Amino acid sequence: VQLVQSGAELRNPGASVKVSCKASGYSFTSYYIHWVRQAPGQGLEWMGRIDPEHGGTKYAQKFQGRVTFTADTSTVTAYVELNSLSADETAVYYCERPGAYDVNWGQGTQVTVSS
Repeated sequence: VQLVQSGAELRNPGASVKVSCKASGYSFTSYYIHWVRQAPGQGLEWMGRIDPEHGGTKYAQKFQGRVTFTADTSTVTAYVELNSLSADETAVYYCERPGAYDVNWGQGTQVTVSS
């Protein structure tokens, strides 16, 4: 199982960012993909999850209305798009797949929000 994320991003405050997570080695539609982030010196923060098979999503309350999860089954890739970025959202963003017996993580995508 492998989750490969897109590269580092630099954005101005107020901008949007879209991060991808390409899956391989398992049935993409059989497991949810979760998105988690970690700001410098902080713990992991769960953002929400998507069901790639049906497209159903669940967002953490603090991100409601500002984040969108999508999944493209033709390219077995999940995406997170976050709008109206602020500087305190500088963090490493991870996709995560809880499997039947293990948990797999992407390598992380550094998103830096700075003017």
